[in-house]
Amino acid sequence: MDTLFSGIHRAAKHANAPLAARMRPQTLEGYVGQTQAVGEGSWLRRAIEHDTLSSVLLYGPAGTGKTTLAHIIANSTHAVFVEVSAITGTVKDLRHEIEAAESRLLTAGTRTILFIDEIHRFNRSQQDALLHAVEDRTVVLIGATTENPYFEVNSALISRSRVVELYPLDDEAISHLIERACKSSDGLAGAYTLNPDALQEIVTLAGGDARAALTS
Repeated sequence: MDTLFSGIHRAAKHANAPLAARMRPQTLEGYVGQTQAVGEGSWLRRAIEHDTLSSVLLYGPAGTGKTTLAHIIANSTHAVFVEVSAITGTVKDLRHEIEAAESRLLTAGTRTILFIDEIHRFNRSQQDALLHAVEDRTVVLIGATTENPYFEVNSALISRSRVVELYPLDDEAISHLIERACKSSDGLAGAYTLNPDALQEIVTLAGGDARAALTS
């Protein structure tokens, strides 16, 4: 249950978060780039807008919006959204979340979306632990990876999911993100202005990585 204190805690946590995290959009309308993946008429956009997502693997370099897309889904879905770390998570953790998802589905008819960032870090047995739950839709899996899933993810898991590839952002998208961060009250709130040369230098150094651009 939300309380005054939990609201204050969230606000303080947000205010002290890195700029890239503070500027993370909450809806697709604020999401920049990747029109091939989430543009009008795309499968992923329709699935998010109609809350009909099936399991998906988001594949692309760092800073291309994989985690941001997962959080947009979390903000828009009626399903329960849970995360398991691929770095610290164990088979026991996965089984716990799958059992909880099964219980929610059976008792309340509530779906569960399971987000695993850097899913390629899971070993074979950890990935195998997901197979049955993904196949029977006990959970809808969102896996994010910087590595080619066709080499790093269990082929049986791939066959039960869609693979959506994200690409480095172009200069126009990176420039837009920087300018938005400079102006936004969630960002730098107009405290700094960039001349065109400085802006172009940041864009060039970012190399299509939005997170790197907002960390410069």
